[in-house]
Amino acid sequence: MKDYKNTIFYVVLVGGLLAVMYGVIVLGTRLQDTEAIVGKATSVSAWQDFVDSIQHSLRHPLAILLAQIVTIIIAARIMGWICIKIKQPVVIGEMLAGIILGPSLLGLHFPEVSAVLFPIDSLSNLQFLSQIGLILFMFIIGMELDLSVLKNKAHDAVVISHASIVIPFTLGVGLAYFLYQHYAPANVEFLSYSLFIGISLSITAFPVLARIIQERGLQKSKLGALIITCAAADDITAWCILAVVIAIVKAGAATSAIYTVFLAVAYVFVMIKIVRPFLLRIGELNSAKESLGKPVVAIFFIVLLLSAYATEVIGIHALFGAFMAGAIMPESSRFRSLFIEKVEDVAVLLLLPLFFVFTGLRTQIGLLNDVEHWLIAGVIILVAVVGKFVGSALAARFVGQSWKDSLSIGALMNTRGLMELIVLNIGYDLGVLSAELFSMMVLMALVTTFMTGPSLDLINRLFKSKKSAAGSRIQDRTKFKILLSFAKSSTGISLFRLANGLTAQSKDNSVITALHIAPSNELHHYEVEEQEEDTFREIKEVAKKLEQSMSSVFKISGDIDTEIIQTTREEDTDLLLLGVSESIYEGSLLGRFLDFTSRIINPERLLHTVKQAESPFVTYSRNDQINARVTSAVGILIDKNLMHVDQVIVPVFQPQDIFMLTYIQKLIHNSDSQIIVVDFKNVLKNNEVFRERLRQLEQQAPNHLVVYTDQEITSDMWAKQDLMLIHLTVWEELVAKEVAWLKDAPSTLLLIDKKK
Repeated sequence: MKDYKNTIFYVVLVGGLLAVMYGVIVLGTRLQDTEAIVGKATSVSAWQDFVDSIQHSLRHPLAILLAQIVTIIIAARIMGWICIKIKQPVVIGEMLAGIILGPSLLGLHFPEVSAVLFPIDSLSNLQFLSQIGLILFMFIIGMELDLSVLKNKAHDAVVISHASIVIPFTLGVGLAYFLYQHYAPANVEFLSYSLFIGISLSITAFPVLARIIQERGLQKSKLGALIITCAAADDITAWCILAVVIAIVKAGAATSAIYTVFLAVAYVFVMIKIVRPFLLRIGELNSAKESLGKPVVAIFFIVLLLSAYATEVIGIHALFGAFMAGAIMPESSRFRSLFIEKVEDVAVLLLLPLFFVFTGLRTQIGLLNDVEHWLIAGVIILVAVVGKFVGSALAARFVGQSWKDSLSIGALMNTRGLMELIVLNIGYDLGVLSAELFSMMVLMALVTTFMTGPSLDLINRLFKSKKSAAGSRIQDRTKFKILLSFAKSSTGISLFRLANGLTAQSKDNSVITALHIAPSNELHHYEVEEQEEDTFREIKEVAKKLEQSMSSVFKISGDIDTEIIQTTREEDTDLLLLGVSESIYEGSLLGRFLDFTSRIINPERLLHTVKQAESPFVTYSRNDQINARVTSAVGILIDKNLMHVDQVIVPVFQPQDIFMLTYIQKLIHNSDSQIIVVDFKNVLKNNEVFRERLRQLEQQAPNHLVVYTDQEITSDMWAKQDLMLIHLTVWEELVAKEVAWLKDAPSTLLLIDKKK
């Protein structure tokens, strides 16, 4: 009855109000000048009026800006993905995306498209948004700097860092002497020009360097710590020098720039002695909260904006103020992580790519239209590499580093990336760099960043230890080695319990390694140690209770699948265990399949085309590349809170399933497991080899193994099992046929056999 009342009330209310509005509109139309309106309406057709309206909307500044942002983000993500696949930093792809969308490619070959997508009068909006993105990004860079490391390792790091600035700076000033007459804009003083060329060759991209160190697993080594410290010292020094250079350029003379420098020193003093203690106190008061409240976030944003505003007014650029504001934030890694999370996605994913494209729109490779221009570009690249690479390497060797470490430091310090583009754009905006020289410098930034990875690989090959590990390999050859790779701790614990079930009584002849790979774009260098400790804490507690030894490997990579494969080879693994947690697929496609509430599942699509990060089938979709490239057996655990392996069921569907007897034997020997083998399709009856191997196993372990036919298995028997072993291809076929007993199956290990 209540539903009827609600319906009647709704109809009366809406219908009555519509009637009132209709009456008001009828009365209102009598007030208008009908002849003028009719004449205007009939002057153009309705369709033409609609087309004109659409065209006007497409030319609206907001529509153009939104179209630009969508295009830029898509291009940046595609090029970034390509660079990850060729083991290059994402920033290389984003820089290339900017050049591709600029006049060097899109404007050259598709000028009409470029004119529609990037009209000249729209670039001011793009520049404005890109500057906001840069301010937020420099704020993040300031927060990522761990100033405490400078106190502990300052001596060697400062020597190397300052050498890596002074040497290329000096070479840059010398290079400016030869470039000034032909490549300097009119009315630019040599002092300003030479200082800007010097600082352009001296910069190091701290964020790119930190990512490379993470991905190569150097963050816990002495070399990695030293390089991070060098880069931090380099960043602070270079940005301070840049602030002075900007002050001199804007002032026009070194003497008049003294006032600007004096104001800058006063600004730094206020930020360190007054603002920093104030922010530290706010951070302490709010450190216990689960997340930062909006009032607290507002305070920090106000500090950021005021700091950027102050340095812009002083004359040393807003980016220095943003960098300084980040550097004086409370040092708590938890606090900085929370705050960076609030800023990073918008700054890095949305706004920062706009800066790359804006730089690309300024980069005109077509201006380098003769041999002389390309020779000058080559000289600039050579001077940049000699100054930064060689200078850093020689300084590192001088303070006592080995040649391998010294060259590695040189290769990493030579990385310029986004930092170089920021400096170049500042110089271009100030009128210090010509369009030709700007394009040459952008090429230099691309080349020096691109060469970092290959240079490190070459150095590692040249200095590869000649001592063979053959002895240790011979010693470990007889050991059964399990590598378990997990993303969530709960899945890792289940995988470890399974590995323990296969090795509990053979600890001296087995090795268990737990592997966790963190995506490189989701982890900052200062979080690595804390993240590693948190990742393995629970699984190590379980290992301690089970009195099972385990080694842990924590890696950071942009290509997780490739890293798993590489680690499998490095560890000479016999069995690679991957996992899918039940908590992931409850209520999802897999959950609905297991409950038979959905009948539209395509196994081929599930196993090979589902690529979403949160998909329960992401592990299976990796099998195409993992299974094809690893030499070990692979097991995929569908985890339903596996606690024990006391009761195990093994469906047999094909003669090839004979390889599972190896795992049956290990479970019986190491965990005293009770095994039920279910003979589907009379495989055991018709295959003498399989039947004989099973009989021998029964003799070795009496009362631990029983064979049933599929008609003899009941749902109660399924419910009592802890684990099911089954061949992956068989499981795929059962999924396709929607076999009824699958919904009763316990935690399931999908096995793929590989002969090493």
